[in-house]
Amino acid sequence: MEKITKFLNYEITVGEGFHLSIRAILIVIVLLIVTAIILKALKKLITKKIPQEDKPKFNSVFTFTKFFVYLVIVLITLQNSGIQLTAILTASAALLVGIGLALQTFFQDIISGIFILVDQSIHVGDILEIDGKVGRISEIRLRTTRAVTIDNKVLIIPNHKYLTNIIYNWTENGIETRESVSVGVAYGSDIELVKQLLTEAAKSHPSVLSKPAPMVLFTDFADSSLNFKLVFTLNNSFEAVIPKSEIRFKINELFKERNISIPFPQRDVHLYSK
Repeated sequence: MEKITKFLNYEITVGEGFHLSIRAILIVIVLLIVTAIILKALKKLITKKIPQEDKPKFNSVFTFTKFFVYLVIVLITLQNSGIQLTAILTASAALLVGIGLALQTFFQDIISGIFILVDQSIHVGDILEIDGKVGRISEIRLRTTRAVTIDNKVLIIPNHKYLTNIIYNWTENGIETRESVSVGVAYGSDIELVKQLLTEAAKSHPSVLSKPAPMVLFTDFADSSLNFKLVFTLNNSFEAVIPKSEIRFKINELFKERNISIPFPQRDVHLYSK
């Protein structure tokens, strides 16, 4: 028994003024094992009561919480074992400041990820526009969100971006979105005919919804053209660039058939001789 006590009280010198006994190490290990068993049982109990689609979100938050609980247990156990953590932290202040600055953005991402998962303002499948890039959300993790662009490229978005940037959610109100195509025609053109042709170009495309009906806006008297905007509704905003391109082809075709010209900027240059 004396040998066991002596073994448990044996201290390992980790650094100057920092001694860690075998007893303290074993206590930490036992507490971590017990905590792991309790957390596992708690997780199993909670996941039974939440919907299937919310389980991935809960698992992400639970993983972060679990490691935080482990850290607290280790610190409290070491402190109660007679190890002066305050002195160690004070001596390592400069190092901790450097680590804190390095981890600042990391923890911003973690906290933002928790807000996203709890608030449920963004879901898998949503189409987002952030920093001029558009992608469909494929996965929401605790630190990052993954989105796939129309070019099948993956955007890895740090979660703190959602708190510091303006984000457009194209599908917050459903998958239907209003899109537009702008075009200018020469002065003197029959604007009623232009309106008719633009409406025809939109209605002829299979992706354009009939309700609400396409509409044409006369937007400006520009320097070289009369400007119009064709507004229509699509039910697949993620691939809107394709039908918009096809509608432009159709507009160009209809304008050529009816002799409607699309002007280019012109300038008159006057030369004076002395």
